Amino acid sequence: MATKPQEMPAYEADQIQVLEDLEPVRLRPGMYIGSTGQSGLMHLIEEVVDNSIDEALEGVCTEISVIIHKDNSVSIEDNGRGMPIGVHTGTGIPALELVMMTLHAGGKFDNKSYHVSGGLHGVGVSVVNALSEFMAVEVYKDGAIHRQEFSRGAKKTELATTGTTTKRGTRTTFLPDHEIFGEIKYNFPKLSHRLRELSYLNGGLKISLENETAGVKRTFQNKGGIASFVLEMAEKKEPIHPKPVYIHGQEAGIDIEIAMQWTGSYDESIYAFANNINTVDGGTHLTGFKTTLTKFLNEYGRDKKILKKADPNLRGEDIREGLVSIISVKIPNPEFEGQTKTKLGNPEVAGIIGTMIQERLGLYFQKKPQIARMVIEKSISASRARQAASKARNMARRKGPLSSTALPGKLADCSNRNPEFSELFIVEGDSAGGSAKQGRDRNFQAILPLRGKVLNVEKAGLAKLLDNLEIKAMITAIGTGIRDDFSPERLRYGKLIIMSDADVDGAHISTLILTFFYRYLPKLIEEGHVFIAKPPLYQIKNGKKTIYMHTDAELDAYREEHAGNYAVKRFKGLGEMNPRELWETTMDPETRILKLIEIRSHLEADDIFSTLMGTDVALRRDFIWENSDKITTLDI
Repeated sequence: MATKPQEMPAYEADQIQVLEDLEPVRLRPGMYIGSTGQSGLMHLIEEVVDNSIDEALEGVCTEISVIIHKDNSVSIEDNGRGMPIGVHTGTGIPALELVMMTLHAGGKFDNKSYHVSGGLHGVGVSVVNALSEFMAVEVYKDGAIHRQEFSRGAKKTELATTGTTTKRGTRTTFLPDHEIFGEIKYNFPKLSHRLRELSYLNGGLKISLENETAGVKRTFQNKGGIASFVLEMAEKKEPIHPKPVYIHGQEAGIDIEIAMQWTGSYDESIYAFANNINTVDGGTHLTGFKTTLTKFLNEYGRDKKILKKADPNLRGEDIREGLVSIISVKIPNPEFEGQTKTKLGNPEVAGIIGTMIQERLGLYFQKKPQIARMVIEKSISASRARQAASKARNMARRKGPLSSTALPGKLADCSNRNPEFSELFIVEGDSAGGSAKQGRDRNFQAILPLRGKVLNVEKAGLAKLLDNLEIKAMITAIGTGIRDDFSPERLRYGKLIIMSDADVDGAHISTLILTFFYRYLPKLIEEGHVFIAKPPLYQIKNGKKTIYMHTDAELDAYREEHAGNYAVKRFKGLGEMNPRELWETTMDPETRILKLIEIRSHLEADDIFSTLMGTDVALRRDFIWENSDKITTLDI
């Protein structure tokens, strides 16, 4: 949580350090913000918000507001100390101008102005300026309003005092450059999720988000911090104890928060953050947490005779089954591996977290031994299920190696054995599967038809999953194995394409298959192997010309532009298409449309799958009610 120091640290002009200028940003924007699409626009907002969050981490900011205006400009305002406005002695230039116009100019390098920061590289706000056709910064400081305007990295006006105020802080307004981004379209749900996430990671901080065009305003404030975050996630997974275990402590200038709650789910949901950055590739904080938790619970279970002498030690995966946890560290000098900051490398963090878990979890279980017993007994149950599933897999392997003779009988394999040049269509229904088998290119396209709706693995354990014929067929055909048995080198097809009807039932089947991939084969999604085919909704025959359309809007536009006699056919499903039509519209690499499935945020994806595919009907109903007018496809 953000804590206020005893004395507010100074933040003045001479603390701005200059490293280099802005010139390369407009030439190669992708190097700085990843892309010039929707994710790049999100990056611009996050860069400015991160500056305000850094003020909150110093304990000098309690409110942040984000407004998306009708003209697509964005305003971010905080009630922090206000950006420095004095003249920088080293350059003779106002500090605000230096920060806005110079790459690597900022007050986050010496740990004096900011003890903890997520934006240590100091490139953020200057990059936003370089990529904006208009930018205005207002600083509320010492009773006055100071304002300066910029455009595409250059200043439009000099820094000037424009009025008086009782406020303090900084307001930054920018309009992304159409020359760089083309269409300006923000992902409001994703931005909302990130701001909500930040409000949990900085307990008590109030963050508001407004979309003027849609007339939507949301406020996020969570005094319970990450414990509230875990509680909210765990409620979707049938928690086995009422409140999260919460651990908070400081050592060697490092602030550590851990919240965890075990649930009846079969999946672990553990997310680690360093200085508010979601370290999706883990690091020393996550390693220290997992290693210590496994060691501690095994020792506790033996000491309290919950684990018998004949019982093998519990594995980490057994202990973490159904665990929902957030680990958040605030560290003065983080060592991130790579530019993307997705893995924390500070070696001292693992030991500090390990000691803290041993001490605090021991005290917690001393007060609540019944919770400790429930956790260990659940872990023992998970261990037995894992051993039974492993035994079943070994029995299957002894019957025959993974070869063409061991593949599912319903699979129509391709002749090409090179995964790089082969693809598997996972097809809804035997009828569509028959058309696909006849229409495919047998050299590189394999077909696996599935009968009925696939098992919802969100509600099923590993043993039930391995008994399901359709799931087993997919596992065998793909070839990699699942979870701990996963080996990417055994992948038989470079593209795994889900092909279902273009209707609600088809979308449901695609979602069930995606749930299986996300929970048991996430690496295949992360490495870009999973796709969804997009079959057409309509066929139009106008004379000798045949046209296919995928949406009602496309059909309406065609009708407005074309008079006369033409025939419109609506496909009710893939099974209605003959082999030639299915090849031309959905399978031919030259003409088909494939949607690549990406995991943009594991935390957001986990939340969506738990909500939509879990056991809480009321929660699912509320989600659909709130999002039905905005969400047309599952975006993970």
